[in-house]
Amino acid sequence: MTEADNHDAAPPRRTLDRRLIAAGQGARRFLALAIGLGFAAGLAVIGQALLLAHVVTALIFRHTAPAALALPLASLAGLLLLRAALSFASELAAHHAAAAVKLSLRRALLDHLFALGPAYAAGERSADLAATMLDGVEALEPYLARYLPQMALVALVPLAILAAVFPVDWISGLVLLVTGPIIPVFMVFVGYRAEAINRRQWRELLTMSARFLDAVQGITTLRLFGRARDEIALIGRIADEYRRATMAGLRVAFLTSAVLEFFASLSIALVAVLFGARLLHGHIGFFPAFFVLLLVPEFFLPLRGLATHYHARMTALAAAGRIFDVLDAKPATSWGSAIPPAGPLSLRCAGLTIAHEPGQKVLHGIDCAFPAGSMTAIVGRSGAGKSTLAAALLGFVAPQSGAVMVNGDTALASLDREAWWARLAYVPQTPRVFAGTIAENLHLGRPEADDAALRDALRRARLLDEIDRLPAGIETRIGDGGAGLSGGQVQRLALARAFLRDAPLLILDEATAHLDLETEAEITAAIAELARGRTAILIAHRLATVRRADRILVLEGGRLAESGTHDELLARGGAYATLLGAAEAPCAT
Repeated sequence: MTEADNHDAAPPRRTLDRRLIAAGQGARRFLALAIGLGFAAGLAVIGQALLLAHVVTALIFRHTAPAALALPLASLAGLLLLRAALSFASELAAHHAAAAVKLSLRRALLDHLFALGPAYAAGERSADLAATMLDGVEALEPYLARYLPQMALVALVPLAILAAVFPVDWISGLVLLVTGPIIPVFMVFVGYRAEAINRRQWRELLTMSARFLDAVQGITTLRLFGRARDEIALIGRIADEYRRATMAGLRVAFLTSAVLEFFASLSIALVAVLFGARLLHGHIGFFPAFFVLLLVPEFFLPLRGLATHYHARMTALAAAGRIFDVLDAKPATSWGSAIPPAGPLSLRCAGLTIAHEPGQKVLHGIDCAFPAGSMTAIVGRSGAGKSTLAAALLGFVAPQSGAVMVNGDTALASLDREAWWARLAYVPQTPRVFAGTIAENLHLGRPEADDAALRDALRRARLLDEIDRLPAGIETRIGDGGAGLSGGQVQRLALARAFLRDAPLLILDEATAHLDLETEAEITAAIAELARGRTAILIAHRLATVRRADRILVLEGGRLAESGTHDELLARGGAYATLLGAAEAPCAT
C-alpha cells in the first residue's frame, strides 16, 4: 500500500470518538458538562415556550392586565437569560475539552515521533508531519467542541420536546416523529461522498505543504538551475488541486445545509398548516397550538446544528486518520529499562545484520568490537554501511539478527533509551542547527553550562576566535540550519556541542566535513584530545582523519572486510590500501 493509499484510507469511525476523547485529560468530564448544560438549555426552551404561550393567550384571549402577568413575564425573562448563560457555559466547556485533546495529541505526537526516531522521520516529509501536528490537530476542534456535543443533544433535546408535545397534541408529535429522522438519514447518505472529498482535500493540503517547504529549502538550487518558475508553476497546480477539493467539499456542505433546511422548513410548515386548519374548525385551542408551534423550530434546531457541523466531522475524520497513522506507527527499535553501566563504555557487534527493506540487507553479520577508552575508525566507500552501523550503535535502527552489546554482556535493546543517549555525544554528517542564538544551540549539549563552559567548548572546537568577531559573540542570532554561519562553522559548532557534553562515548559521522585542510588538522587533533580516556567511534570518508585511530574497521558492501591499525592495514595492501590510494590519487595529480 502506498503512502497516498494510507492517507486515503478511512479512519476507524467506531473508535475515533473514544480515542480522541481519551487523548485529553479531563476531556470526557468537560464534554459531559457541555452536553448536560446544552440539555438544560433545551429544557429551558420548553419552559420558555410554555410561559410565552401562557402570556400571549392571557393577553389576547383572556384580556388579562399586563400587571397581573408580572411574575410570568419576569420568569420568561429569567429563562431567556438562563438559556443564554447555559448555552455560553456549554460552549465554554466544549472548547475546554477540545483544548485538552489538542494539547494532549500534540504532546503525544511529538513524544511518539521522538520514540519512532530518525529512521521513521527520514521516510516521511517533514512538512507533512508538521502539517499533521499543527493543522491536523487544529482541524479537530470544531468536531470536538461542536459536533460531538451536538450529536448527543440531537438524541436528548428532540426527545424532551416530543415528551412535551405528545400530551398536548399527538398529531403534531406524530408529524415530528416521522419527519425528524429524515435529516440524520440524509446526512448518512451524503456523509460517504463528503468523507471521500475531505480525505482528498486533506491529502492535497499535505502535498502542497510538503512541496512548498521543499521549494523554500531548495530555493538556491532552483535559482541556480533556472527551475524556479517551473517549481512555482508546479506548486500552483498543486494549490489549484487543493482549491478544487476544497470547493467540492464546500459545495457538498452547502448543498447538504440547503436540503436539510428545506426538510426542516417543510416539516414546520406542515405542522403550521395543520394547526391553521384545525384552529379554523375549532378542533384545537390557541394555547396548545401556539405552544407546540413555538417548540417545532426548537425540535429541528439540534438537527440543523448537527448538519451545520457535519462538515467538521468529515474534516476531522480525514485529519485524524493521518494523526493515528503516525501514533500507530511502531518504533524501529525497542528499548528496555536498564540503566547503562557507569564509567567507561565498550561496545561489541555480534552478528549484526540490518535490512532497511525486506531482502535488502545493508549490514551482513558484522562482528566487531569498540574497546573502552580507544578510538575506532569506520571507513569504506559510499554505501558500504558506515552510517547504518553508527545508527545501530546509537539505537536508531533495530537489527534483523544479532545484537549490539554494551560492556560485554548487556544488550543495547535492554537499556533505557534516554539514559543511553545521555551517555553519548553524537555529531552527524549534516548537523542540525536551530534558529536562535549560538549559546542556545550550544546549550543543547548541556543546558546547565555557564558562559565559561560554552566558550571553552568553542575554543576546543577552534571556533571561539571567529565567534568573538561576531557583533554579539555567543549571543549572535543565527537562522534555521545555521544561516549566517559557514558550513565549516556549523560543523565546528556541532563539535563544540559534543565537547560540552563531556560524554564517555563519542560517535562522530564525518565530523571534519566541510573544513579546509588546515582546520581539519586542528579539529583532528582536538578530537584526539577529546577522545582521550573515552570510547570514540569515528566514521570518515577522508582517510587522513583516521590515522590516529587505535583501530580501523573497513566495510565493503555491508561486510567487515578487514580491521587493524593504519600501518597494519596499509602493509596488507588490501581494501584499506586501495581506499587510501584512491583518496590520495587526486592529490598526486
